[in-house]
Amino acid sequence: MTVPILQFGTSRFLQAHVDLFIHEALQQGQALGRIAVVQTTGNAASARRVEAFNAPGGYPVRIRGLADGAAVEREHRVTAIAAALRADRDWAAIVELAATSVQVIVSNTGDRGYELSEHDAPALLNAATAPRGFPAKLLVLLHRRYLRGAAPLTLYPCELVANNGTVLRDVVRKLARDWGLDSGFIAYLGNGCVWVNSLVDRIVSEAIEPAGAVAEPYAIWVIEAKKKMVLPCSHPQIVVTDQLEPYERRKLFLLNLGHTFLAEHWLQHQRPADETVLQAMSHPRLRAELEALWEEEVLPVFDALGEADAARAYLAQVRDRLCNPFLAHRLADIAQNHEQKKLRRLRPVVALANELQLPLAQPRLRAALKLAAA
Repeated sequence: MTVPILQFGTSRFLQAHVDLFIHEALQQGQALGRIAVVQTTGNAASARRVEAFNAPGGYPVRIRGLADGAAVEREHRVTAIAAALRADRDWAAIVELAATSVQVIVSNTGDRGYELSEHDAPALLNAATAPRGFPAKLLVLLHRRYLRGAAPLTLYPCELVANNGTVLRDVVRKLARDWGLDSGFIAYLGNGCVWVNSLVDRIVSEAIEPAGAVAEPYAIWVIEAKKKMVLPCSHPQIVVTDQLEPYERRKLFLLNLGHTFLAEHWLQHQRPADETVLQAMSHPRLRAELEALWEEEVLPVFDALGEADAARAYLAQVRDRLCNPFLAHRLADIAQNHEQKKLRRLRPVVALANELQLPLAQPRLRAALKLAAA
């Protein structure tokens, strides 16, 4: 098997975003080729998903929502995945792909994906067993590619981490130093491979078992331009820009912060277990609190940065997306890893307001973060 794209992660998000983008691009002759997906968890649901990916006919992605005021409901059969591999079973095949035909690696490994595992050690560089941590997996694959003399890769982390490409590069490079690898390989990691900062944005509300997803019409993949990077595909909803930070800030401070604020209320007030974002947005008092949070504690930060118009335009889209009548986006799903999400999504707003020396009390954010009053 030869494929140009290797993907770590099989989440419903990747299925309805990156994989769907590449599927649509393939139909137009605008993609590098198909994808080999790596499943890194070993539970029964994951095993069923791998089997479904390897079955003929693709998997369904249902797009449901509003676009320009009109209802959208359509289904794609995504056939971009050439093969699904299990890291615990197919590591030798994964290593061979990474050392030969792959040109691009895409990942979305979850909230703790960049954490190192204490079980990973240099002996894994030549072992038949996959490392446990994602950074160590990448290190082993890139080291094998380097030894084989293959051209450097372009890597597109899609985790919701600011400067995700830069952060992941630094984690992998530090691990290479800790493992005592040679200076030529360290240079290959830092100056050869292209680690791209990127931002993905689409609400994917439900999984379809064993593979597939339900998602909103809105989608964007914002990619920070880098010299020598190889794009996995061309697509109308891919934006290549020299200025990624404003896109990241809008998504984090408005959409993600809004989601986390609703999840905080859901947890604190023991709301119904199956409550959705739409139901929460339909609650007058809670909706008023969220609107006040945006208006009084977040938008003044954008005003001070000179980004008021873009932020308010994006927020108008966010309101429509959170009130999508066609999605059942459960707050229980959003509330997973809640404390870590609060730190990533709420604390930066408070920190930036302090940095800009804005006279903002930010009582709702500080209460959620358990910070003293300003």
